[in-house]
Amino acid sequence: MVTAIEIGLAAAATVLMFLLVLAQAGQRYLPIDGWPWTGELARFCLVWLAFVVTGVLVTTDGHIALEVVDLVKNPLVVRAVRVFACLVVAAIGAGFAVEAFELMQSQARLKSPSLRMPMPWLYVLPLIGFVSTAVRGLVAAGVIAVRGVPAGHAPMMAGVE
Repeated sequence: MVTAIEIGLAAAATVLMFLLVLAQAGQRYLPIDGWPWTGELARFCLVWLAFVVTGVLVTTDGHIALEVVDLVKNPLVVRAVRVFACLVVAAIGAGFAVEAFELMQSQARLKSPSLRMPMPWLYVLPLIGFVSTAVRGLVAAGVIAVRGVPAGHAPMMAGVE
């Protein structure tokens, strides 16, 4: 359910970004004044898109992984490295979540230049993504520590059997 919500938010940000860039490009050929807020909101959508799906990448094992380690024959070494990697991802996600929350608090009085959007709104979706990353990283570390590396996980290096 949480994954579907995060993917839905990312899809909405993608569609909105596309429409805003399309409107911005179309304004160049129309005899009307442009809307400067379209470019600003499109950039905000790119930030939202990038950070709201970070937790999903951890869950789907789509984050940057140490696939070279997967080639090691000792399953305990592979398990230990994968658990450590998940804990590092969780710690970084937690740190970014703390900073996103701090930015929401410290920039409460600021507004974006064109759109006049309160700046804390910009950090809401990244905060959700970073909290999701931290929680999912901890869960993944626990699952790998207890059950081992998932069976469907195979190295994806070309030419390696």
